[in-house]
Amino acid sequence: MKKKAERAGREQGARPPIHANATQLRQLLFPMVAGIAATRTELMTWVHAVGLSALEELLRDDATRIAGPKGVHSAERTHHHWGSVPTELPLGGRRVTIKRPRVRSRSGREEVLPTLAHLRGTDPLPERVVNQILVGVSTRGYDASLEAPPEGVRSRGTSRSAVSRHLVTRTSRGLRDQLARRLDDVRLAVLMLDGLNVGEHTVVVALGVTPKGAKIPLGLWVGSTENARVCTDLIQNIIERGLKVDDPILCVIDGGKGIRKALRDVWGDLAVVQRCQVHKLRNVRDQLPDHRHMHVTRVMRDAYGSTSADVARRRLRALATWLERNGEATAAGSLREGLEETLTVIKLGLSASLRRSLSTTNSVENLISSIRKVTRNVKRWRGADMARRWTALGIHHAERKFRRFRGFQALPVLIAALKKLQPPVDADQEVA
Repeated sequence: MKKKAERAGREQGARPPIHANATQLRQLLFPMVAGIAATRTELMTWVHAVGLSALEELLRDDATRIAGPKGVHSAERTHHHWGSVPTELPLGGRRVTIKRPRVRSRSGREEVLPTLAHLRGTDPLPERVVNQILVGVSTRGYDASLEAPPEGVRSRGTSRSAVSRHLVTRTSRGLRDQLARRLDDVRLAVLMLDGLNVGEHTVVVALGVTPKGAKIPLGLWVGSTENARVCTDLIQNIIERGLKVDDPILCVIDGGKGIRKALRDVWGDLAVVQRCQVHKLRNVRDQLPDHRHMHVTRVMRDAYGSTSADVARRRLRALATWLERNGEATAAGSLREGLEETLTVIKLGLSASLRRSLSTTNSVENLISSIRKVTRNVKRWRGADMARRWTALGIHHAERKFRRFRGFQALPVLIAALKKLQPPVDADQEVA
C-alpha cells in the first residue's frame, strides 16, 4: 500500500496543475486574439480609406468628363473646373465629409456630378440602420457597432436622434408598402388572422396562403383590443385593396370572438372557419388542475389525430362528459364551445401533412414571433403610428425568410373540397 501511494504521489506530482495549464493557455491565446482584433481594425480602416479614395477618384473622373482635363485649353469647352467644396456622403453606416470637385457651365450654373447624384438618390443609411436594429443593436449603441472611420475624416449621423430619424424614415416607407399594396392579382386558399400587443395597442395581422403555397402578408390594423370592429376594418381594408373572395376560403383563427364575428359579418358562409386545436387544448387545460393535464392532453390529441370527424367528435364529447362527472364543468364547457370548428380540416378529407399545417395558427404565430423580435428593444412607445410602423418593419423582416406552406402540394384538394361546400345558386335568384 505504501509503495502504491508513493507511486501515485509521484505521478500526481509530475502532472502540472490544471490552473497552470489554463494560465499558459491564456498567455498563448491573448496575444493571438489581440493580434486578430488589431488586424481586423487595421483592415477595416484600410478598406474605408480605399473606399474614400475610389469615391474621390470617381468624382474627379466625372468632373474631367464634363469640363475636360485641368490645365488643357479647349475651344469647345462648355464647362469649367470651379475648385472644390466639402460634401457629405454615406459610407460605412455614417455620413463622412470629403472634398469634391465643382464644375460650372459658362452661364455660371453649377453642374451636378453623376456619381454624386446617384449616391444622393440611393442613400443606404436608413437600410443600414434598420439592419443593425434588427440584429439587436439599440439606437444608443449604433455608433459603437460600426467600424471607426479613417483617421482625419469628419463623420456624423450615428447619434441616437439621427438613428431614430432614419428608423422613422424606413419604417414609414415599410408601412406605406404594407397598407397600399394592391391585391388584385392575389387569389387565396387560406387566410390566417391573429393579434399581438405592441406597446399599449393591439395589432391584428392577416396572412394569406395562395393555391401554390406562397405566404403573403395581407395587412395590419391597430386598435385598443382584438375586437370585432378592428378585425372588420382590417378585412374591409384588404377587400378595398383588391382582394376578391368569390369562393369559400378556409380561415384559420385562434378562437377569438372578435375575429370570428368579423369573418361572419363580412364574408358570411364563404368563410369556412378552422379553430386552432392547440389554442383549444390550452384553453381546456387552463381550467384544470395539474394532475388532469396529461390525460386530457392525450385524449384530445388522439381525437384530433383521427382521420374521421365522427370518431374525433365522439372522443371529444366523451371527454367532456367525463370532465363533468368529475366536477370540471368549466373545462367541459370550454371543450364543447366551438368544438365543430376545431374539426373542419378533418371533415374536408385533407392529407395528414396539410391537416397538421391547417389545424393550428402556427404560420401566423411565426410571423408574430418575428414582429416581437423586431420590437423587443423598443422601450418607449409613442402612439399608434409608431406601433404600425414597427409592426410593418417586423412583417417585412419576416417576409424575406418565408418558405412555402407545409403540405402545399395538397392545396388543390382543399380548394376542391371548399367549392363543394358552396351552395348552388338558385336560378330565380340568378335572374333576379
